[in-house]
Amino acid sequence: MKKQFLLIVLCCTIGVAVTAQKSDHTHALGTSMDFPNILGYKTLKCDFHQHTVFSDGDVWPSIRVRESLMDNLDAISLTEHIEYQPHLGDIPHKDRNRSYQIALKEAKDHDLIIVKGSEITRAMPPGHSNAIFIEDPNKLIVTDFKDAYREANRQKAFVFWNHSYETPKNDNISFLYEANKQLMDSNYIHGIEVVNTHTYSTEALQIAYDKNLTLMGTSDVHGLIDWDYKNGPKGHRPITLVFSKDRSQESIKSALFDRRTVVHFDNTLIGRDSLLIPLINECLVIKKAFYEPKSLVLSVEVENVSSCNFILQNQSPYSLIESSDMIEIEGKSTMTLHFRTKEKINQLDWSFNVLNAVNAPNKHPMVTKNIVVNSGK
Repeated sequence: MKKQFLLIVLCCTIGVAVTAQKSDHTHALGTSMDFPNILGYKTLKCDFHQHTVFSDGDVWPSIRVRESLMDNLDAISLTEHIEYQPHLGDIPHKDRNRSYQIALKEAKDHDLIIVKGSEITRAMPPGHSNAIFIEDPNKLIVTDFKDAYREANRQKAFVFWNHSYETPKNDNISFLYEANKQLMDSNYIHGIEVVNTHTYSTEALQIAYDKNLTLMGTSDVHGLIDWDYKNGPKGHRPITLVFSKDRSQESIKSALFDRRTVVHFDNTLIGRDSLLIPLINECLVIKKAFYEPKSLVLSVEVENVSSCNFILQNQSPYSLIESSDMIEIEGKSTMTLHFRTKEKINQLDWSFNVLNAVNAPNKHPMVTKNIVVNSGK
């Protein structure tokens, strides 16, 4: 009996080991986030703010790569603090490129882009900023914070302001300090996090619009992604959707400088109408629209091809039968809506507010889809 038990345990252990080995080389094994391409661009899922033990994080860089593969991300950056290295006593290193080098080696057999970056870590103001697409983070180790930003820009980095809501007042309200304004006016800061970890800042979104900055959303993860996000109410890490010409670092960088981003956070999309509305339109696909025989009820089949649930408020002149004007279409699912049209119509301009999308502080976009009614089911 004991031998049989040991054999079962051994077989289970071998099975787990084989599964784990396969997992290292397979995309999207966990909570996969999926969004369609828009406007001739590829929609790339990116997290450009993460930490490892090479600054104040808790995990080895290879873990960050594996987590990102599980989430089906396209590009990441491990942005270790330049001025804050609390694990140096246990993991001594002189080269600030080390985290990037380990991640790059781990990702070599995968279709995951590793962008070299670092976090310029100063007290507020100006606070923290990430510089990504840099050449050498060691050259950012300088005394004056302005020199750090100058060097980042000399290296042609894309720089974005991190968690601007972390102010000396601890009021969780983003404020544009004179030091930050000067950096922006000098074109040393190009983007701003409107979402960091579990916080969305309406003030940061307004600053982005006022100063024409790129919208960024990041996990700023220090522990494990699963613990910090997937097991909680959010269900997924915040990411930046980058609309890029192709899957290359050059195209991603160009898209960031051109402000072609939408933030995905807590099942919410945040972005400018020029990108947000096309994205929603591509996510929600009208499969067919028809009348049942001898019926004046219009059936409209809608497929949500994304992994994001959509909460919609019907704004058409026709009411719905099964529900009020509030509709939730889950990710990767199809729903049939039934409109009372009173008489047969050939087409329907279906307008709806997307309540889990934000196009300006405290505002939601309205989307209109032109639906052509089929002559038969």
